[in-house]
Amino acid sequence: MTPSSRKSALLVAGAALLLLALAFLFVRTQASGYKDQVQALALLRELRDADARWDADALRLANDLGATQAAVPDRWPIIARIFQELEHGEGRAAFAGQVPQLRAGMAAKNDAFGALGSAHVRSLEALRAAREALAATAAEASALRGRDARTGEHVSAFVSQVEQLRAGIRTADIESRAEVARALEPAMATLSPAAAAIEPRLGESAERARRATADMLAARAAEAEAWRKFSFLTVGALAELMSRTLAQDIEIALDDKDRWRAYLFAYATALLIGVGYLGMRVNAAQAGLRRANEELEARVAERTGELEKTLGQLRESEAQLVQTEKMSSLGQLVAGVAHEINTPLAYVKNSVSTVRGRMPELRDALELAGHLLEMLRSESPDADALQGTFDRLTARLAQISEHQVIEDLEALSSDGMHGIEQISELVTNLRNFSRLDRSRIASFNVNDGVTAALLIAKPALRKVDVEKRLGEVQSITCSPSQVNQVLLNIVTNAAQAIDKPRGIITVTTRPDGDDHVAIDIADNGKGIPPESMTRIFDPFYTTKAPGQGTGLGLSIAYKIVAQHGGRIDVRSEVGVGSTFTVRLPVKPSEEVVAEGGSMQGTRSEAA
Repeated sequence: MTPSSRKSALLVAGAALLLLALAFLFVRTQASGYKDQVQALALLRELRDADARWDADALRLANDLGATQAAVPDRWPIIARIFQELEHGEGRAAFAGQVPQLRAGMAAKNDAFGALGSAHVRSLEALRAAREALAATAAEASALRGRDARTGEHVSAFVSQVEQLRAGIRTADIESRAEVARALEPAMATLSPAAAAIEPRLGESAERARRATADMLAARAAEAEAWRKFSFLTVGALAELMSRTLAQDIEIALDDKDRWRAYLFAYATALLIGVGYLGMRVNAAQAGLRRANEELEARVAERTGELEKTLGQLRESEAQLVQTEKMSSLGQLVAGVAHEINTPLAYVKNSVSTVRGRMPELRDALELAGHLLEMLRSESPDADALQGTFDRLTARLAQISEHQVIEDLEALSSDGMHGIEQISELVTNLRNFSRLDRSRIASFNVNDGVTAALLIAKPALRKVDVEKRLGEVQSITCSPSQVNQVLLNIVTNAAQAIDKPRGIITVTTRPDGDDHVAIDIADNGKGIPPESMTRIFDPFYTTKAPGQGTGLGLSIAYKIVAQHGGRIDVRSEVGVGSTFTVRLPVKPSEEVVAEGGSMQGTRSEAA
C-alpha cells in the first residue's frame, strides 16, 4: 500500500469513527426503552383502576337485592388484555418476574368474583322464597283476624312480627348482615309458637316461613363469606408497588437521556468546530486543485492534439489494411472467375477450331453442288462434263459421310453451346452475387445466396466436398451483396481451416423461430483453440502465417451481421472442426433500415 493510499484509508477510518460516535450518542439520547416503560406504567395504572372498579362492582352486586338487578360488567377480558400487553412488551425486565404473580392474583380474584356471583344468585332465590312464605303467612293471619274478633289482638301482634321479619330480610348492606341476623333471631324463634297459639294450621304456615327465612339468612351468610374472600384479595397493592418502581425507573431513564443529550451537544459542538476547520482546509485545497486542473487541462489539450494526430495516422493505416483486404478478396475473386471461365472457354475454342478444320470439305462439296446445278440448268449440258462433276460431288459427299463431318459439327456445336452456357451462368451468378444492379435493401432468399457463394468460392473448394442442406426458409429483407460477402468469407475460412486430404463442408439453412433464419456452415477442419475463441472477430486478428491474411474477413462479416440485427455464434473443437451459425432477422428493425448509409459503406469495405 502506498503512503497516499494508507493516508486516505486512515482518514476514512477516522471519519467513520467520528460518525459512529455521533450515531451512538444520538441513539443514546433517544432513550427508546423508557417509552415502553411509560406504556407499561399506563397499563399498570389501568390495571389498578380496573381492580378498584371490580371491588365496587362486587360490593354493588352483594348489596343489590332488588327484583331487577343492574348489569355488572365483566372486567376479566380487559384485565387479560392488559396482562398480554405487559408480558409481550419490551423494556419491562425490571418487573418481568412480578407479572406472573400479579396475573395469578387477578385470576384468583376472578374466581372469587365468580363464586360471589353464584352465591348472590342463591341469596336472591332464597330471598324470593322467604318473601313469598312470609307474605303467605301474613295473608293467612289477616284472614283469621276477620273471622274471629277474639283473636284479633294476637293476630295483629303476629302480623307485626311477620312484617318485622320481612323488613329485616330486605336489608341490603352485606357488611351489617351479621347484626341483622342477630336482630331477627328472637322474632324467628317465637314465630311458630305464636302462630300455633292462634291456630294450628297457621302454625304450619309460620314454620314454613321461618325455615325459608333461615335458609335466606344462611344463603346471605355464604354470600357474605364469598364477598369477604373477594375483598381480601388485595391485588391492587402489588400493582401500585410495581407502578412506583416503574416510575422510578422512568425518572432514571429520563435523567440518563438528559445526560446523554448534554454529551451529544458537547460532541456536536466540537465536531462542528472540526468540520469548520476542515472546510477551510478544503477550500484552500480546492483553490490549489483548480490551479492544478487548469494546468492539467492545458496539458490534456496538448496531449489530445497529439493523440488525434496519432489516431488519424492509425485510421489511415487501418484504411490501407482494409484496402489491402479488399484487393486480396478482389484478386481471389478475379482468379476464381478467370479459372471458372477458362474451362468452358477452352470447350468453345476447341470446338470452333475443329469446325474450321472441317469447313474446306463442306466448302468443296458446296462448290461442286453449285457447279452441277448450273450445268443442269443449261439447255444443252455437256454429258461428259456433267458426269465428271457428278462423280466428283459423289466422291466428296462419300468422303464427308465417311469422315462423319456432320456428326462432328453437331457434337462440336453442342459442346460450344455448353461452354457458352457455363460462361453465361457464371456471369449471371457473379452479377447476382454482387447485386450491383439492384437496390441496396431488398428481399433475398438465403438459399440463392448460398448457391452463389459456393459457386464463386469454387476455386477454394477443389479439395473439399460440399454438402448442401437447404431447407424451406422465408425470404429476408437485407442487403444481398453484404450477406453474400458474409457467406463467402465464412466458406473461404472453412476451406482454409481444413488440413485433411479431403475435407467436408456442410452448409445448412433452416428457420430459427418465426422471425429469424439460420445458416450453419460446418467443417471438419483443425478447429479453433479455446484461447482464440474470444478474439476471432477482432479486427486484424488471424491465426494464419504472416503474410497470408489480414484478419479482417470475420471482422467484416461480424460487423455486417450485427448491422442487420443478427448475430454469429461459433462452436468449435480442436481436431474435430468448427460450426459458424449466422442468424438473420426476416424483417430488419427500423434502425437497421435507417442505418443504410453505414451498411453501404461496409459493403464497399467488404467488396
